[in-house]
Amino acid sequence: MEASLWYVLTGTRGGKNRVRILQALDERPRNANQLAEDLDLDYKTVRHHLDVLTDNNIVRDSGDDYGAIYLPTDQARVHWETVETIIEQV
Repeated sequence: MEASLWYVLTGTRGGKNRVRILQALDERPRNANQLAEDLDLDYKTVRHHLDVLTDNNIVRDSGDDYGAIYLPTDQARVHWETVETIIEQV
């Protein structure tokens, strides 16, 4: 999991936005539209990053397609120290 966190959050071009999204979801669960609005990002950009984070088991959704609420996975929470280290470096 730690390797995935480092790769997804720092090893790719969209890492900074993924970090921002993950920080926002740590504050409180939100849907893609709320994230786009709160982070001043394009909705499609947020959807792309959420897909990457979901595919790498870093965030999960509530299962309701359109209004799905996202939050960090339990596995990401277990490795939250690594997430915080990455946030400090980004």
